[in-house]
Amino acid sequence: MRAVLQRVSSASVVVDGAVVGAIAAPGLLVYLGVTHDDGPTEVAWMARKIRDLRILDGERSLAEIDGPALVVSQFTLYGEAQKGRRPTWSAAAPGPVSEPLYDAVCDALAQAGTHVERGVFGADMAVASVNDGPFTVLLETP
Repeated sequence: MRAVLQRVSSASVVVDGAVVGAIAAPGLLVYLGVTHDDGPTEVAWMARKIRDLRILDGERSLAEIDGPALVVSQFTLYGEAQKGRRPTWSAAAPGPVSEPLYDAVCDALAQAGTHVERGVFGADMAVASVNDGPFTVLLETP
């Protein structure tokens, strides 16, 4: 499982002209990608890391500031473009595998007390953000 975390002061996701998820306070915009062998262990690790990683202003975490997260599914985090001119997405898990794991990460964050907003899995989304920094971190489960 991979995630790109962006420290933001606000972020939103629009699908078909309607805002489907938004945060308007310091928090994290999380792009989340799932691969074929991910499961409950990776879900728990990723949710804990997203919530507890001290990358917000003042070296604080979402948990410490009670900050929100906007989580967007992003299969392209598993894109590979070493050969040729077309990337391949074969390392990304298909929707029936990745959607429940995406939902599980969002649910685990929410159960831990994080306010979670979401994109729409598999939709063509317009994501807007005001980066705080800019500050971006790539996470990958062990």
